[in-house]
Amino acid sequence: MAKPPQKPTVIDGIIRWIGSVPSMVVHSCIFAGFLILTVSNVFPRDLVLLVWNTIVSLEAIYLAIFIQFSVNRNTESLREVEEDIDEIQEDVEELGEDVEEMQEDLEEMSEDVEEMQEDLEELNEEEIEEERREQEAARNLDQLADDIRKVLAEVEALKKKK
Repeated sequence: MAKPPQKPTVIDGIIRWIGSVPSMVVHSCIFAGFLILTVSNVFPRDLVLLVWNTIVSLEAIYLAIFIQFSVNRNTESLREVEEDIDEIQEDVEELGEDVEEMQEDLEEMSEDVEEMQEDLEELNEEEIEEERREQEAARNLDQLADDIRKVLAEVEALKKKK
Protein backbone atom coordinates (compact mmCIF):
# COMPACT_ATOMS: atom_id res chain seq x y z
CA MET A 1 0.00 0.00 0.00
CA ALA A 2 1.81 3.16 1.13
CA LYS A 3 5.55 3.07 0.66
CA PRO A 4 7.84 4.87 3.08
CA PRO A 5 9.17 8.13 1.65
CA GLN A 6 12.45 7.77 -0.22
CA LYS A 7 15.53 9.77 0.67
CA PRO A 8 16.04 12.68 -1.71
CA THR A 9 18.77 11.92 -4.24
CA VAL A 10 21.30 14.31 -5.76
CA ILE A 11 19.13 14.56 -8.86
CA ASP A 12 16.15 15.52 -6.67
CA GLY A 13 18.26 18.30 -5.18
CA ILE A 14 19.33 19.51 -8.64
CA ILE A 15 15.75 19.48 -9.93
CA ARG A 16 14.56 21.35 -6.85
CA TRP A 17 17.36 23.94 -7.22
CA ILE A 18 16.77 24.44 -10.98
CA GLY A 19 13.14 25.33 -10.27
CA SER A 20 14.02 27.86 -7.58
CA VAL A 21 14.46 31.65 -7.45
CA PRO A 22 18.23 31.42 -6.71
CA SER A 23 18.63 29.36 -9.90
CA MET A 24 16.82 32.04 -11.88
CA VAL A 25 19.10 34.71 -10.39
CA VAL A 26 22.28 32.71 -11.17
CA HIS A 27 21.14 32.04 -14.76
CA SER A 28 20.23 35.70 -15.22
CA CYS A 29 23.70 36.75 -13.96
CA ILE A 30 25.40 34.27 -16.30
CA PHE A 31 23.28 35.56 -19.21
CA ALA A 32 24.20 39.15 -18.31
CA GLY A 33 27.87 38.16 -18.00
CA PHE A 34 27.96 36.60 -21.45
CA LEU A 35 26.10 39.61 -22.86
CA ILE A 36 28.71 41.93 -21.33
CA LEU A 37 31.54 39.72 -22.67
CA THR A 38 29.99 39.78 -26.14
CA VAL A 39 29.56 43.56 -26.17
CA SER A 40 32.86 44.47 -24.44
CA ASN A 41 35.10 42.67 -26.97
CA VAL A 42 37.40 41.40 -24.16
CA PHE A 43 37.39 38.05 -25.96
CA PRO A 44 36.70 37.47 -29.63
CA ARG A 45 32.99 37.78 -30.22
CA ASP A 46 32.74 34.49 -32.13
CA LEU A 47 34.48 32.61 -29.32
CA VAL A 48 32.16 34.08 -26.65
CA LEU A 49 29.06 33.28 -28.73
CA LEU A 50 30.34 29.75 -29.46
CA VAL A 51 30.98 29.04 -25.76
CA TRP A 52 27.67 30.64 -24.79
CA ASN A 53 25.69 28.64 -27.39
CA THR A 54 27.45 25.41 -26.40
CA ILE A 55 26.69 25.97 -22.70
CA VAL A 56 23.09 26.93 -23.44
CA SER A 57 22.64 23.85 -25.66
CA LEU A 58 24.09 21.50 -23.05
CA GLU A 59 21.97 23.12 -20.35
CA ALA A 60 18.85 22.69 -22.51
CA ILE A 61 19.69 19.00 -22.99
CA TYR A 62 20.19 18.47 -19.25
CA LEU A 63 17.03 20.44 -18.44
CA ALA A 64 15.07 18.20 -20.81
CA ILE A 65 16.56 15.12 -19.10
CA PHE A 66 15.70 16.48 -15.65
CA ILE A 67 12.17 17.33 -16.78
CA GLN A 68 11.70 13.83 -18.19
CA PHE A 69 13.09 12.37 -14.96
CA SER A 70 10.52 14.37 -12.96
CA VAL A 71 7.72 13.35 -15.31
CA ASN A 72 8.68 9.68 -15.00
CA ARG A 73 8.84 9.90 -11.21
CA ASN A 74 5.49 11.72 -11.04
CA THR A 75 3.94 9.16 -13.40
CA GLU A 76 5.13 6.33 -11.16
CA SER A 77 3.80 8.18 -8.13
CA LEU A 78 0.45 8.62 -9.87
CA ARG A 79 0.34 4.89 -10.65
CA GLU A 80 0.86 4.15 -6.97
CA VAL A 81 -1.87 6.60 -6.05
CA GLU A 82 -4.20 4.97 -8.60
CA GLU A 83 -3.47 1.56 -7.06
CA ASP A 84 -4.18 2.97 -3.60
CA ILE A 85 -7.43 4.49 -4.87
CA ASP A 86 -8.42 1.16 -6.41
CA GLU A 87 -7.73 -0.61 -3.11
CA ILE A 88 -9.70 2.00 -1.19
CA GLN A 89 -12.57 1.70 -3.65
CA GLU A 90 -12.61 -2.08 -3.18
CA ASP A 91 -12.59 -1.60 0.59
CA VAL A 92 -15.48 0.86 0.33
CA GLU A 93 -17.45 -1.59 -1.82
CA GLU A 94 -16.80 -4.36 0.72
CA LEU A 95 -17.91 -2.05 3.53
CA GLY A 96 -21.06 -1.24 1.55
CA GLU A 97 -21.81 -4.94 1.19
CA ASP A 98 -21.16 -5.46 4.91
CA VAL A 99 -23.52 -2.58 5.74
CA GLU A 100 -26.21 -4.10 3.51
CA GLU A 101 -25.77 -7.48 5.22
CA MET A 102 -25.95 -5.85 8.64
CA GLN A 103 -29.08 -3.99 7.56
CA GLU A 104 -30.67 -7.27 6.47
CA ASP A 105 -29.65 -8.87 9.76
CA LEU A 106 -31.13 -5.93 11.64
CA GLU A 107 -34.40 -6.28 9.74
CA GLU A 108 -34.47 -10.01 10.55
CA MET A 109 -33.79 -9.27 14.22
CA SER A 110 -36.58 -6.68 14.23
CA GLU A 111 -38.95 -9.28 12.80
CA ASP A 112 -37.77 -11.78 15.44
CA VAL A 113 -38.37 -9.20 18.20
CA GLU A 114 -41.87 -8.55 16.88
CA GLU A 115 -42.56 -12.29 16.82
CA MET A 116 -41.24 -12.60 20.37
CA GLN A 117 -43.49 -9.75 21.49
CA GLU A 118 -46.46 -11.46 19.88
CA ASP A 119 -45.50 -14.75 21.55
CA LEU A 120 -45.12 -12.95 24.87
CA GLU A 121 -48.53 -11.34 24.46
CA GLU A 122 -50.01 -14.76 23.65
CA LEU A 123 -48.31 -16.25 26.69
CA ASN A 124 -49.63 -13.43 28.86
CA GLU A 125 -53.11 -14.00 27.46
CA GLU A 126 -52.74 -17.74 28.07
CA GLU A 127 -51.49 -17.10 31.62
CA ILE A 128 -54.42 -14.76 32.27
CA GLU A 129 -56.82 -17.36 30.84
CA GLU A 130 -55.18 -20.12 32.91
CA GLU A 131 -55.41 -17.99 36.04
CA ARG A 132 -59.09 -17.29 35.30
CA ARG A 133 -59.68 -21.05 34.85
CA GLU A 134 -57.87 -21.79 38.11
CA GLN A 135 -59.96 -19.17 39.94
CA GLU A 136 -63.11 -20.62 38.43
CA ALA A 137 -61.98 -24.13 39.37
CA ALA A 138 -61.24 -22.88 42.90
CA ARG A 139 -64.72 -21.31 43.12
CA ASN A 140 -66.27 -24.50 41.79
CA LEU A 141 -64.25 -26.51 44.30
CA ASP A 142 -65.35 -24.19 47.11
CA GLN A 143 -68.95 -24.51 45.89
CA LEU A 144 -68.61 -28.30 45.81
CA ALA A 145 -67.10 -28.30 49.29
CA ASP A 146 -70.00 -26.15 50.52
CA ASP A 147 -72.47 -28.44 48.79
CA ILE A 148 -70.81 -31.52 50.33
CA ARG A 149 -70.94 -29.86 53.77
CA LYS A 150 -74.62 -29.14 53.29
CA VAL A 151 -75.25 -32.72 52.17
CA LEU A 152 -73.28 -34.05 55.13
CA ALA A 153 -75.18 -31.75 57.42
CA GLU A 154 -78.45 -33.01 55.97
CA VAL A 155 -77.26 -36.61 56.29
CA GLU A 156 -76.38 -35.95 59.93
CA ALA A 157 -79.71 -34.35 60.46
CA LEU A 158 -81.43 -37.34 58.92
CA LYS A 159 -79.39 -39.72 61.08
CA LYS A 160 -80.44 -37.83 64.16
CA LYS A 161 -84.09 -37.99 63.19
CA LYS A 162 -84.00 -41.69 62.93
